[in-house]
Amino acid sequence: MTGTAETTTTTTTSTTSTPSSAPAAGPDATDIRPLMASFPSGVSVVTALGADSAPRGMTCSSLASVALDPATLVVCLRTAGPTLRAALDSGHFALNLLHEEARTVSDLFASGSTDRFAHAEWRLPLGAAGPHLTEAALAVADCTVVHTVEIGDHTAVFGRVTRVTHTDGRSPLLYGRRRYARWSAAASGPAPEAEPAPARALPAPALAVPSPVEGEARVGS
Repeated sequence: MTGTAETTTTTTTSTTSTPSSAPAAGPDATDIRPLMASFPSGVSVVTALGADSAPRGMTCSSLASVALDPATLVVCLRTAGPTLRAALDSGHFALNLLHEEARTVSDLFASGSTDRFAHAEWRLPLGAAGPHLTEAALAVADCTVVHTVEIGDHTAVFGRVTRVTHTDGRSPLLYGRRRYARWSAAASGPAPEAEPAPARALPAPALAVPSPVEGEARVGS
C-alpha cells in the first residue's frame, strides 16, 4: 500500500492507497507489486512529530513483528517522505492499527491531502511516541527507533515497542488485491470442512515361517 504520493508540506505525509501502474524503476527491475497485492495484510497509519512539532503520518501496510523480547517491530517508510524524517528526528513513532470502519482514514493518509490531521480525530497522550488516531485505531503501539536499513526507495525502521494501547474492540481492516476487506466478514464464513483422516493401512497378517532345516542358511540370521 505504500507508494509515492507522500507530500513534503509541514502538516502532512502520504502514500498512494493503490499501487501505481507505472513500471518499476530501472531497465532490469522486477515489479513485485502484483506479488505483494496477493498477500493480504492489515492496515496501519504510522505517525510521528516533526522537528517543528507538526504531526506527520502515512498509511502503511508494510509491517511485521521482529522479536517478542525485546518487543520489536519493523515498518517500511518512503525514504524521501517527511514521515520517515520526523520519526528519525524525534527517534519515535506510533503505529496505529486501523479497525474495519476506518477505510476513509486509510485513504486520507494515503492521499496527497495537506490537512489530513484536520480531518481525523487524534490526540497526543502523555508519553506517546506520535499522534494516536483515537477514532480510527483499534490498537496503538508507541515505538522507539532502534535501527534503520535503507533499501532502494524505502527505509526499514525497527522500533522497540514501549507501550501498547488497545483503543477499540472492533475487528481489523484488511487490504489485498488492491481493495479493502473486513475481518469480521472474512471470519464469519463457514469453517473449512475437516479433511477425512487418512486411511490406516491394515497390519500385515502374521505368516508362519517354517523352521530352517538343520544346516540350511537362514537369510538375516
